[in-house]
Amino acid sequence: MPTSTVALTWIESKLMTGADSFGHPLVIGSSSEKDPKWAGLKPSDLLLLAAASCSTYDVVEILTKQREPLLGLDVQCTGEQEPEPPYRFTKIHLHYKVTGNINPAKLERAIQLSEDKYCSVINTLKPTVEFTSDYELA
Repeated sequence: MPTSTVALTWIESKLMTGADSFGHPLVIGSSSEKDPKWAGLKPSDLLLLAAASCSTYDVVEILTKQREPLLGLDVQCTGEQEPEPPYRFTKIHLHYKVTGNINPAKLERAIQLSEDKYCSVINTLKPTVEFTSDYELA
């Protein structure tokens, strides 16, 4: 069974550093209680980035295997959260902006496969979060 272990170190106030299972570093949080400037990523934004990057990985891999001429892929991930703690995500939307002479049917299928079958992040969240997506070809 595949497993991953990440590490997190508290620095000060609400500032932390994290490292993924390969040791790649990441700064998370804000540096001061009095002047809460975000010195790193918000933890809730990390969840959106995880969903977007997981699906992007899949879509690129599927289109590459299909020999589609992918030149670029940008994904914007928007999340709606409840207004009260714990600010649970209720909806997440992925907007794929694809560059290249891509067959729209193959792109739609790649997105569908990622969101319904391959992306572990999206499929972990789906039971409690509504997922939607769309795309544009540029």
